[in-house]
Amino acid sequence: MDKRDFAFGRMNYILLAVGMVVVIIGFLLMSGSGSSDAAYNPDIFSARRIKVAPIVCLLGFVSMIYAVAHRPKGDAEESVEQSKEVEA
Repeated sequence: MDKRDFAFGRMNYILLAVGMVVVIIGFLLMSGSGSSDAAYNPDIFSARRIKVAPIVCLLGFVSMIYAVAHRPKGDAEESVEQSKEVEA
């Protein structure tokens, strides 16, 4: 197969995997036991669950967006050269 047949390069997939791992870590930080009718658990309002975990998830989603939009330098230069050839 030709390298140009793939939508993403190897680096894109690596960045997507890293972003997905960061999102999973964020969701794991949010998890824990909740309150029940019999007992109140104040840990559900901890800073880890309310502030840190959503920020970690957001960073993971932003990094995944960057991974999709990321274009290696070699591909950008090739597309500029191809557009110049088309114009000529």
